Amino acid sequence: MTFVTRLTLQSGDRDALDGTVDDIKTTAERKGAALKGPHSHPPEKFSVPQHQRLHADDERQFSSWTYTVFTRELEIHGHDGIARNLTEREFPDSIHVEVEVEQRRGTGRTN
Repeated sequence: MTFVTRLTLQSGDRDALDGTVDDIKTTAERKGAALKGPHSHPPEKFSVPQHQRLHADDERQFSSWTYTVFTRELEIHGHDGIARNLTEREFPDSIHVEVEVEQRRGTGRTN
């Protein structure tokens, strides 16, 4: 039975994101973990309207606020201790981290 830990990191600060991902990758490789990734997703662009007043009848708006979110995904196969250490570390405030753990059974196993 193998555990796969999937890390999804998102940020608007591309340099901070890439630095954090490189640090995770270096640490995992140094400790001998089986690592897949980082996989880059296309950047997502968001646009948020900004109203000049809070009153519902006032339609005046400033120009929309636009920003870009960059996403990187990594998978650690097995090596539960290393995966735990990597996910417990402190990440910069500008990076959003999601951790998903999946249990995979070997082929041919019914239980």
